[in-house]
Amino acid sequence: MSGHGAPTITPDGSGLRVAVIAASWHETVMDGLLDGAARGLADSGVGWVDVIRVPGSFELPVAAARLAPHYDALVALGVVIRGGTPHFDYVCQAATNGLNEVAIDTGTPIGFGLLTCDNDAQALDRAGLADSTEDKGHEAATAAVATARTLRDWATTAGER
Repeated sequence: MSGHGAPTITPDGSGLRVAVIAASWHETVMDGLLDGAARGLADSGVGWVDVIRVPGSFELPVAAARLAPHYDALVALGVVIRGGTPHFDYVCQAATNGLNEVAIDTGTPIGFGLLTCDNDAQALDRAGLADSTEDKGHEAATAAVATARTLRDWATTAGER
């Protein structure tokens, strides 16, 4: 079961600047992911949040690359649902690898909220909607904030700042 064993975290995001980059496909799912991310950031005390919309999940990495130098953390949200062609595999791999590369190259944490689902029901179940069993937008946001806070605290104690 997805989500089994996930930690419950509420990091201190005060003073952090965060951007949420969200794809536009699958409006209902994306609305749930965005709402979940907003709740996660609010729960963490993040006061500075910008939301940037891109057409689809394939565009998440290029937006992240441009935005990363200007924020303490990013949250990338999207959904790709398997169809009858290999398009699913290419988009999922490109978005995942691209976001990973941006995070490593820039040192900016990116909360990974890209749903890669076999069908609409799986996506809706993870979207953080009223009848969903998981809230991947919230999880991605809190993961990004927790990582940014950990790195900031480390830099402070290590004398990097």
